[in-house]
Amino acid sequence: MLDTLKAINQSAAFNRWAGFEVTHAGQGEAELRMAWRAEDMGQYAGFLHAGLIGAMLDTACGFAAASVSGRVLASHFSVNCLAPAVGRAFVARGRVVKAGRKQVFATAELFAEGEGDVEPKLVATGNAILVPVEP
Repeated sequence: MLDTLKAINQSAAFNRWAGFEVTHAGQGEAELRMAWRAEDMGQYAGFLHAGLIGAMLDTACGFAAASVSGRVLASHFSVNCLAPAVGRAFVARGRVVKAGRKQVFATAELFAEGEGDVEPKLVATGNAILVPVEP
């Protein structure tokens, strides 16, 4: 599954530009990592832009859903920003909550990694409803 999700990830131009790396995949779960680039990822105050927060959460949910249902498209997505997203890298962990024939419910959390031994900080959460589509 990891190799499949890595291949799907590399097929998306946006994911390549952002530097998304699939670091884990299992039945109903997926994890992405992205290194921070100050020159083109920040918003006006220097935090990770909410668009990238949403993209990471959406992708983690989608890859988790794909691991159980094949190709999927999001029909609904929501983001909760909990704290300023400041870090040297960001990790999104997605998991399937419930998978049916017509809808897959998934959730994800986004963590900011700091320097040294600092524990990663939860900065955002997201939920998605995804729809399996024909290959």
